[in-house]
Amino acid sequence: MLRFIEITFLSENYEQACRLRNEILRQPLDLDLLEEDLSAEVDYLHFGIVEGSRVIACVLAVPVSDVKVKIRQMAVSADFQNRGVGKTLLSNSETSLKQRGFQFLELDARTSAVGFYQKLGYQKVGEEFLSVSIPHQKMRKSLTE
Repeated sequence: MLRFIEITFLSENYEQACRLRNEILRQPLDLDLLEEDLSAEVDYLHFGIVEGSRVIACVLAVPVSDVKVKIRQMAVSADFQNRGVGKTLLSNSETSLKQRGFQFLELDARTSAVGFYQKLGYQKVGEEFLSVSIPHQKMRKSLTE
């Protein structure tokens, strides 16, 4: 059974989420998340989906202001992709963020994921740009509409 959770910084679930982010997002680009300084993540909100005790999906929410957060580093385990897990994770994360008083979300989507985010109500802002060597698109969503 899959469950949505809030992940505590430096917990076992956090360690699993970091390994998942590294595997899905960084290693394909010949980068290593585990070599980066992640100490700033203490101030982020961390969400995940677990199957039993295994983190199979995760996302970060970085507070930008009292009403806005930036969604970052969403990752879904390869064996759970295209099964609605990412949609469930983002939907539950948005509900949790709205309950905390956040009204606006922004993210930098890999261009390959723009369609996924558009289906969930995110809108493109500006032009494509390069980040970590691949094309991205800034996107926004209001939680007040």
